Amino acid sequence: MEKTRAGAKRAASTVVVHPAPGKKTRALVRVGPLTVPAAIGRSGRSILKREGDGATPIGDMKLLYGFTRGDHVRFLRTALPMRRIGRDMLWCDQPDNANYNRLVKAPFTPSHEEMRRGDGLYDICLVLDWNIRPRRRHRGSAIFFHLIKPGYEPTAGCVAVSLRDMRRILPVLRKGTVLRVV
Repeated sequence: MEKTRAGAKRAASTVVVHPAPGKKTRALVRVGPLTVPAAIGRSGRSILKREGDGATPIGDMKLLYGFTRGDHVRFLRTALPMRRIGRDMLWCDQPDNANYNRLVKAPFTPSHEEMRRGDGLYDICLVLDWNIRPRRRHRGSAIFFHLIKPGYEPTAGCVAVSLRDMRRILPVLRKGTVLRVV
């Protein structure tokens, strides 16, 4: 994150996620000169991502947009398009459904994730373009950049950082910033 002459932070073109030494479910997220700890999938990283495998996909994923729990987190500074999470917002994770890996509205009976979670993980949730366009069945859904569980517990395949670190990273993110998992 470089500062311009006026003191504003310059947008980052790439966020790099490196494996942390010693534990396959931990990583280091680097944005310019800033490096912060992160949690990744319970199965570590994988080139061959499959639905439900618990792995974080290795590769480049663009940031598309984000969601926030406006009743929990306020005053976010970012150029990334953000949308407030509604009570009826869900994300379909059932591979044989036509809405697979897409935002849907409740009521919705196929398998899904609730975007308005009680545990705070999606209080800030950034959508990555993993398996969005083109979308393939069983290649993984709901791969997000979101907030951590206490103790940096593993994710189901996402990349997660603390609220403090997410607030430090958000100002330099924009639509199209690449999140690169190596």
